[in-house]
Amino acid sequence: MGKKRKHVETVTEIPKQEDKEVVVEEEAKHNNETHSGPIFRNKEKVLVTCSRRINFRYRHLMLNLVSLLPHCKKENKVESKAALNELVELRSCSSCLFFESRKETDLYLWMAKCPTGPSVKFIVNAVHTMEELKLTGNHLTNSRPLLTFSTSFGKDAHWRLLKEMITQIFGTPKDYRRTKPYYDHVFAFSIVDDHIWFRNYQISCSHTEADKIDREGLDKMTLVEVGPRFCLNPIKVFGGSFGGQTLYENPFYVSPNQVRIRSLDKKKKAGKYAKKVKAKIRRKMQELSKPMEEDEFADTWQDQ
Repeated sequence: MGKKRKHVETVTEIPKQEDKEVVVEEEAKHNNETHSGPIFRNKEKVLVTCSRRINFRYRHLMLNLVSLLPHCKKENKVESKAALNELVELRSCSSCLFFESRKETDLYLWMAKCPTGPSVKFIVNAVHTMEELKLTGNHLTNSRPLLTFSTSFGKDAHWRLLKEMITQIFGTPKDYRRTKPYYDHVFAFSIVDDHIWFRNYQISCSHTEADKIDREGLDKMTLVEVGPRFCLNPIKVFGGSFGGQTLYENPFYVSPNQVRIRSLDKKKKAGKYAKKVKAKIRRKMQELSKPMEEDEFADTWQDQ
């Protein structure tokens, strides 16, 4: 029979209460040194939707923006903006881009922070989608953009407010699950004639081993436009979400109904109808002034 193994008793030392307190204090000090304050995590999500009876060009513009914003959620067409705050809350979003079409020719863009506000109403002009432009620029999908603003955004209070809203809505969060961890395109916002002009550029540089670019070699980088293009004309800034107290109203805004071209089209159409009415009246007057002579044989076959 084999030899029996010797049984050795293992004694485990129980840590004292004082040792536990020292370890907890050291961990607390380490956490306070690494994080001096509460950690901020950007959880911005944008709901993108449109109204019914929208034009195909404007719908393509909305889809282009959806492809450029990886942190957005697309929603089906909405009848009106009355229930948008509830819809944004159901989709766990904090902002909203609502494309509102009127008369199948005018496009309005609502940019709102839900549910408390503020919100801005724009009219969109000079729309050119990616499919129309067919530019040579190209960048990866779901990559983070750099936001650039012209110096005019710092002049007035309403421009500073618009800059902050655009930064929060168009800026992609750092650790969002669908984004790539690098920058390869630029969103440029510039103010010309009190209008905000949007451009999207690709950051292009050489990829050969002989011509490697350092981090500070910005002179060797070039910008190639990708698209889309559009122009935003601010109409009103509201204190609430999709309404509320008016904080700013554009004094230079002119409604599309008062534009000269549209009024001329209406006058032309009204002129055609007026000509038809005058022609009918003229014919009746001519019939009354020159009545037809009575025919002798008009009642010949009625007696039989």
